[in-house]
Order: sequence, then C-alpha cells, then structure tokens
Amino acid sequence: MNNCQTDKIQSFISENRDKTYVVMRRLLGLEKKFLLRSDIWDEFRDFCEIAGEKPLLDSPMADMLRRTQEALVDEPWLYFAVRPKVAAWKYYRLHVEVMSFEEISTQEFLGHKERYVNGQEVSENWVLELDLTPFERDFPKLKEIRSIGRGVDFLNKHLSSRLFDELGKGDQKLLDFLRVHKYNGMQLMVNNRIESVSQLRRALNDAEEYLTENNDKAQWDEVCVELQTLGFEPGWGRTAVQMRNNLTILSDILEAPDPRNLAHFLGHIPMVFNIVILSPHGYFGQEGVLGLPDTGGQVVYILDQVRALEKELRARLYEQGLDISPHILVVTRLIPKADGTTCNQPLEKIIGTENTQILRVPFRKPDGEVVLNWISRFKIWPYLERFALDVETEILAQLRQRPDLIIGNYSDGNLVAYLLSQRLGVTQCNIAHALEKTKYLYSALFWKDNEPQYHFSNQFTADLIAMNSADFIIASTYQEIAGTGEEAGQYESYQSFTMPKLFRVLNGVDIFDPKFNIVSPGSDAEVYFPYHESKKRFHGLHEEITELIFGEAACPDARGVFTDKKKPLLFAMARLDQIKNIAGLVQWYGQCPRLQKQVNLLVIAGYINSSLSTDEEEKRQIHTMHQLMDSLQLDDKVRWLGIRLPKNLAGEIYRCVADSHGAFVQPALFEAFGLTVIEAMASGLPTFATRYGGPMEIIENTVSGFHIDPNHGEQTAEMIADFFEQCETNPEVWESISANGIKRVESRYTWKLYANRLISLACIYGFWKYSTNMERQETRRYLEMFYALKYRKLASTVPI
Repeated sequence: MNNCQTDKIQSFISENRDKTYVVMRRLLGLEKKFLLRSDIWDEFRDFCEIAGEKPLLDSPMADMLRRTQEALVDEPWLYFAVRPKVAAWKYYRLHVEVMSFEEISTQEFLGHKERYVNGQEVSENWVLELDLTPFERDFPKLKEIRSIGRGVDFLNKHLSSRLFDELGKGDQKLLDFLRVHKYNGMQLMVNNRIESVSQLRRALNDAEEYLTENNDKAQWDEVCVELQTLGFEPGWGRTAVQMRNNLTILSDILEAPDPRNLAHFLGHIPMVFNIVILSPHGYFGQEGVLGLPDTGGQVVYILDQVRALEKELRARLYEQGLDISPHILVVTRLIPKADGTTCNQPLEKIIGTENTQILRVPFRKPDGEVVLNWISRFKIWPYLERFALDVETEILAQLRQRPDLIIGNYSDGNLVAYLLSQRLGVTQCNIAHALEKTKYLYSALFWKDNEPQYHFSNQFTADLIAMNSADFIIASTYQEIAGTGEEAGQYESYQSFTMPKLFRVLNGVDIFDPKFNIVSPGSDAEVYFPYHESKKRFHGLHEEITELIFGEAACPDARGVFTDKKKPLLFAMARLDQIKNIAGLVQWYGQCPRLQKQVNLLVIAGYINSSLSTDEEEKRQIHTMHQLMDSLQLDDKVRWLGIRLPKNLAGEIYRCVADSHGAFVQPALFEAFGLTVIEAMASGLPTFATRYGGPMEIIENTVSGFHIDPNHGEQTAEMIADFFEQCETNPEVWESISANGIKRVESRYTWKLYANRLISLACIYGFWKYSTNMERQETRRYLEMFYALKYRKLASTVPI
C-alpha cells in the first residue's frame, strides 16, 4: 500500500465520514482489545449487507480492512497493522470521533501494543530494540515476491556475475576453493602443481585432450598418472567421459561464467562426506516413540531424510569416482529413564542405512549430574549450551574429523546447530518444521502469561539467533516463509513483533534474504504407495487391520464399534493436541447427520485412557474426546484407536481405507507441512486438509484434494458430505481425485528430489561462504552479544 493508496483512504474517510464512523463504532462495539483479520472483515461485510452499502466493498477503505492483519483498540483510537502485500507492512491509526487518519511507524504501533500490556505510556518505555537491517545494507537481497524461497538461484546469478567481473578474482577464488578439498588427508580435485588460473586453463585443455584419446569407460586408476602430473586429483568423475565433461564445464565457467553451469559444477564437487543432524527434544527412536510427548512428524521426517541423504551421497561419491562411505549422525538427547524405548542407548544404527546412526547425548545439570527423565521441549533451554559442548566432543570422536554440514531441526536443534557451527566453522542449515509463534495466538505479546508453561521468551530469542546465523534455511513450502496474499508466513511473523518489557523486534528476519530455499520432503515410497499396486501390498497385515478397524471385543486401546461396516471410512491420524484439532473433527462429524449417513469416522490419535499420558494438553484433549463421544452418541459411528502404528501398518491402513473408497482428513488449525497429507495422497486416498499452512500448497483444490477451513467446521462437514454423495452417484469423482493426488506427490514430493536438492545447496552455499562475505561477520558478532546478554539470562530463569 503506497502513499497514493494511503491518500485514497484519507480522501475516502473525508468524503464518507458518517459511513466510516458507523463501521468503526461497530468495531469498537466488539468489545475486544485486539481484533483479528476475520473479526474486522466479517464486521465490515455484515455492515455493508445490512445497511445496503455493498458498493463499499470495492472502496479504498474495504481494501485496507481486507488487508488488515490485526487491529488494536484504544478508544477512541483504532490502530491497524496492514499488509498490502507479502512482507510489506504499514501501520495506521484512526481517531473514531474526529476521523483523524494517519500513518505511524513500526515503533509506534508496537509501542501501543506494549502500552496495552504494560499499562504504561509509550513515552515511559525504554525498550531494547532488535534491528538487523544496518548489518545487511550491502548484502544482496531478493526483490520479487515470486522469488522468495529460491535463494540459491538468485545468489548464483548475482554473485557469479559480481565475482567473475572483478578482473579474474572469481577465477582465482574458484581455484583456491578446488585446492582446499581433502578427505582424511587425501587431496581431491586440484593439487599444488596448479598455482595460478593460467596454469589451470592450460591443464584443463591438456587433460581434456588426453581424456578424449582414452576409452570413455577408463577409470581413475588408468588415467591418474597423467592427470596428477597435470595437477588433477580424484573427484572429477568415475569414468573418463565423466571426468572430461566436468573439466569442460569448468573450462566454460572460466571462459564465460554462467550461473547455471556454475551451480551444476558446484553442486557436484565432492564436498559433503559427513553430516550431523540435530533434534534434541522428544523421544527420538525408530520404534515405539510416535505419539509420546513432543514426538511426532519430525521424527518420521528425519528418519526418512537420512535414508535418502545417505543414498544420495553414496550415489554422488560413486559418480565422482570416490570409494568413500559417507557418515551421518542424528544427534538427540539420551534419556536414561526411556519408558520402554531405545532412547537410553548412546548409539543406535538406523535401519535401512549402512553408516548412519542415532547418537544420544544426555542433558546435564550445572553440577554435571545426568538428567534422567524426559523434559518438555518448552523447558529444555537451560541444558542446551552444555549439551552442545558435549555433542561437539562426541561427534568429533565418532567422525574423527569435523562434519561438513550441520542441520538443525526445530527451535532447540537450530540453536544447538548455531553453537556447534560457530565453534567448528561448519556450514549451518536450519529446518524449523513448525514455529510456535504462529501456532499460539499472541504468544509473543503475552509471553509473560505463557512463561510458566511454554517459556516462549527463550524459544523466540533462540529462533531469532538461529535464523540469522544459518547459512541457509530449508522450508517445506512457500507459505512457511511468506504465507499467502491474505496471511503472513511463519518466518515473516518474525519480521516485526514485540515481547513487552523484554525486547522489541523492528527487523528480525528478512524473508527476501537469499538463505531461504524451498525443499519439500516426501513420503517413503516403499511404505506409502498406491492402493491399486496389489503386488507391493502387505497382505499379511490385513487380518490385524480388520480387527483394529472393525473389532467388536472390548479393548483398552479402542472406543467405538461400527454398526454399519459397509460405509466408506473417513480417516484421520495425528497427535492428540489442540493444534491438530482431532476433537474438532469429531465434533463436526457428530453434528452433521448427512456426513454420518455417508461414512464412518476412523480416528487414530493419542491414548484412550488419560492416565497413560504424561502431557497435560493431551490429557485435556482425551477428556474432550470422551465428552464428545458421550454427548453426541457416536460409539456406533466413530472408531477411536489410541495406538502407535509401525510405518508398514500405517501405510497399509491408508490403502485399506482407499479400498473402501473412503477419504483422509487433516483438520489441523495450522500445519507447517503435512506429512500425513502426502502419505495419504501417495496411497490414493482423496484428502481434505487445512488451508492454514503447507497443505494449501500440497493440494490443488478440487483437483488433487480439497482445502478446508478448520475455523468453519460445519461448512467443512457439509463439503465432505457433498463429496461422498457425488461419489455415490458418480464413482469417477473419487477415482479422479485419487489419481491426481498420486500424480501430485510423485511429481513434487519425493525424498530423492529432496536429497538431491539439499546436498547441492550445501555445496553451493559452502562455495559462496568461502568466496564472499556471506559469513556476515558484523551480524555474527551482534548475534553473539544477543546470545550472551539476552538468551543466557532467559535460559537461567527456566527451572532446572
């Protein structure tokens, strides 16, 4: 919203004072201090319809209100946070009585929010302000909204032209970069016989000519004497033709740098042999952990991720002509009292890999005593610094060298990745999975109220440090970074916010930074495959699945028995916490007779017996589920299973539901990505999933699935009922959605695509970090101060 548009709003208010006054009085009449976007727009739309003023819906005022993300009421003032487009924010205030409208600064808007919380005048505040903009002035940033999440493409175009235009400086940097590559003391790529770019050019010409005269299938041992004499070492390819192709690409880059050639070349240099992946919280194991507190999709994600990464690394190293076995360590917390899991084992090999292990390191108290029990992810902050130091010792002992890449997961893992990468000088990649700030409404503003349970002060401070220190950040979807035209993304929400009496963030995260890249995860193709691929299916599990779904015997892990077993199944599977909204789904179903007539509801979530849970939020959800089952009399139409499923069993259940021509529903209030969504789609199940978060991008609405609004459950239930009624009269409707869902996953969401992209990013960012000022020393020093003066103090307030 530019100055011209602001002027239009001012003119509209001046010309329509009476109508504007009525609208604003209605907003004040809602008797809320904070108004959400839905509150504002619903009230304005209702006024236009009731008052017969529908033309106002096309007015400048309507445009502003439509784009308002939140409003603060301080009668007679209304303060508006307006997002005219992605990552662009403007702030206004309107005096309702005199119709005075003006733009205000970010500081002023945040200050008024603080005033409401603190009960102080804005002028009385002396607030620590976090603003990273001055340190980033000369750093290249994206400009187009459509380019967000494609940081590496921008970086290659921008930096390659700048670097290679500096009178051969880029050529020399590239040569120096090739010469630093070693593995366990073995020189790779280029040896010390080549000391200058002119020597490199001559050597490339001689090597290409020599390899042309050789058999294309000749391997390194057959050509090494001549190539090493020219100055080349292993790593250019396994066969002569591969070596020649890579040498030619380098010659082309030196002759006329091309960003695509450079990206291809850098992405295939043998740079990554050892990876450390950090995931400290929860119960990290291969069996019997899903559904335990703080343990869900990120565990599945990482286990599938490392299998794909190891496979990709092995294939790359083989093609590069190196007989080296890559090593991956998934580092998590060791829990001595492991509740029957393997989380008390210091080292555990990951099934389906050759050289990938789970390394578990315990948390320790200040006196060095090992912490025996599980600790909530919200309360682990005091342990992470000591944990990082202990992890450093353990990984160096296991790998016998520094890792080549450190990947953090979630807020705690990303903070530990920051600490380790700073100490070891290693490329740092962050993966958020989910940022709590967007999951809990006003969690930053009312952080003090939430502090005893959630300790958001620690988490949001850690997020700011880790995001800004990372060399590159992986997001599963565009929405995760930048949201939509209507709503801010998870990372964008860290751009400007306040935590009253703690600090005020003016420019915390810039989503136009080229460190952001979209790399979507996949589903395990060996487990989640289409229902019609009969030869691959796990037929031996069908008797067990039939008993689980349709069993009638009393069972402590189940509630409800289907009376009509012929109806299709509507299936949902998730952790039983508020954000996943499983209880909401049961309520929608129980209040929609049409949907009950069409389908039975199968839910796999949490425990049936609340005494088995150690998580207070889950206990509350269990209680709500039982209340709903009782009050809505659903025991003959809803089957609720409180079980943890092995992957093969989960995959086959999806397909069994598809056999019934059922559907999958993911009703979360917000979902960062949605692994269960792509698992269901890959299995051939038509899928209904929340429009808030990743599923909005995964699913093409009405083509490969359906978007639902979890805030309007009644409409969602009717939409699902409509679908099943259509399928009853025209089975091709079900078949079409099923087939399109399968195609969507196969083309966009596979672990093979993911692993290839991630390793290439690590190589490319590694080069630019070496060759330019991407380490951003000023920012790094600023973050070190912020960590020492703010984070440490906050972590010390969390009870040990």
